[in-house]
Amino acid sequence: VHSDWSDGRDSIEEMALAARERGYEYIAISDHSSGLGIARGLNAERLIQQMKEIEKLNNKLDGIRILCGAEVDIRADGSLDLPAELLKELDIVIASVHSGLNESKERMTGRIIKALENPHVDVLGHPSCRLLPGREPVAADMEAIFQAAATTGTILEINAMPSRLDLKDIHIYRARELGVKLVIDTDAHGAEHLEFTRFGTGIARRGWCRADDIFNTRPLGEILDYLKSRR
Repeated sequence: VHSDWSDGRDSIEEMALAARERGYEYIAISDHSSGLGIARGLNAERLIQQMKEIEKLNNKLDGIRILCGAEVDIRADGSLDLPAELLKELDIVIASVHSGLNESKERMTGRIIKALENPHVDVLGHPSCRLLPGREPVAADMEAIFQAAATTGTILEINAMPSRLDLKDIHIYRARELGVKLVIDTDAHGAEHLEFTRFGTGIARRGWCRADDIFNTRPLGEILDYLKSRR
């Protein structure tokens, strides 16, 4: 989810309390990095400040764990726009394409696969980059991307935001066939968006997923162990 540190509307504490009210064991804050050029993205200095704020809130709040993450831009060459020494300190790193969306299929596929091969990337965000109803998916070889995710152990996002629904059902089905880990999240930009989980669950079911196919159905300890094993 996002907070008012970037383009979200609510504070980290407000998002955490809303998640706790819904019975969640944890919530992952993943505000945008600054490379996007909009959305008040976080540079390295602000991300370090946010990490300290999250540490204070974890010491303050009972019944909810706040994971410190970032949604990091995938540059045109497949590199990330935050330094590796900072990314390795985060609980979770989501890498997403937000620019250069009209690249050729070959260039876009290579760009995404290079990001998947980055040892600091845990999740590929909204893999097709579509926006409903107006923006078509990028030109990319999704089969090659799924094969790469299966090899690297990178998790693919099922983004439950109604304007995203990305991955879509047939892609979810194929990724699941290949043993790719999948995560359902809301991409929430406000506490009320947490209710969008049901849309992600619905599209995952259309892809024939059961609870065991979805990474974030697992207990927090198991999730943290896997993420730490990737660092």
